[in-house]
Formats: sequence, structure tokens, C-alpha cells
Amino acid sequence: MTETATPPLGAVCVFCGSSTGEDPAFAAAARAFGRTLARRGTTLVYGGGHVGLMGVLADAALAAGGQVVGVIPARLAERELAHSRLTRLILEASMHERKAKMASLADAFVALPGGLGTLDELFEIWTWAQLGFHDKPIGLLDTAGFFTPLLALTAHMARAGFVREANLELVLSDDDGERLLSRLEARAVSRSPRSLAGV
Repeated sequence: MTETATPPLGAVCVFCGSSTGEDPAFAAAARAFGRTLARRGTTLVYGGGHVGLMGVLADAALAAGGQVVGVIPARLAERELAHSRLTRLILEASMHERKAKMASLADAFVALPGGLGTLDELFEIWTWAQLGFHDKPIGLLDTAGFFTPLLALTAHMARAGFVREANLELVLSDDDGERLLSRLEARAVSRSPRSLAGV
């Protein structure tokens, strides 16, 4: 029997900041990650904005010939935050519907540096995995050690008895985007798919 290669992830949902942050490394990593997704033939699904790391990421993927799907609440699109050159832009009525749509379109999730909105999206998808609503891989692109304090906090929560160690292992962390995607692909092929329909 011939062993088959690990199939590429069809679409990856990326959570990241609507600002670029203080460290130029954040934008550089977002730009490289967008190019990497395009080169691998993986569709980028993200929040649909043209500002901050979101815009940097989307522009890089598009410039490299990638497919980019943005999902944004109509209220934010009306405030001229929506990217105008995406492969596809989906308008939703609320933030809740936006997150559910992004999740339904993705085969995996990656968080880049960002603020409260990024953490909200990350922790919601992490919680859904913990509860068994989905079994899609989740990763952190830990540029310049951005997520190191967060990982220390979640480890502390486990030691304090609020999080199971197994649930910490639901999220992979890496400072190299190419390597992170390969690890997520490997995890994706070993999973037993669960639907997001119940969330």
C-alpha cells in the first residue's frame, strides 16, 4: 500500500490585530505568513479588514496569487474598514455570526499578534475544541515571543486546577509560519472531524 502525502489545508482562518503593533517584526511575520498560505494553495479566511496586521496579511496573500475570504459585520464594513480587493467578502449581521462563519469555512485556525478581539476569537475557538464542538487544529504564530506570556498564564491556570493539561495541548505554538502550518496539517489528518453546526 502506497503512503500518501499529507494533504494541504484547504483554508486557514487567521485571527490578528487591526493595528500593526510597535514591533516591525509583527508586520513582517504577517506578510510572510500571507505569502506562505498563497504558495501552499491554502485559502486565507480572516476578518475582512484592510487595516493593521489584517490588511498586511491579506495584501501579502493576494499579491502572491492567493485566495482571500473576508468575513465582516455589515456595521464595520459601513465604517470603511472592509478590504475592497478580496477574492470574496462576506457580510454578517453581528460579531457572533462573523466568528461562526469564519469557523465554518476553515480547516484550521492560527492566531497572530493582536489585541482583545484576537484573544476573544482565539479563546472562543479553543473553548469550542475543549467542549468537543470541533476537532480542527489551532496554532499560535509566536512572533517575537508575543504569545509566551499567554502560554505561561494558561499553564498557570492548569496548575491551579482550572484547565486540563490535555486542553492546553489543543493549541500548537511555533515562531515559524511554514513549520506551524506543517504541524497543523499533520494534526488535521489525524483528527476525527466534528461539525461546528452546534455552536
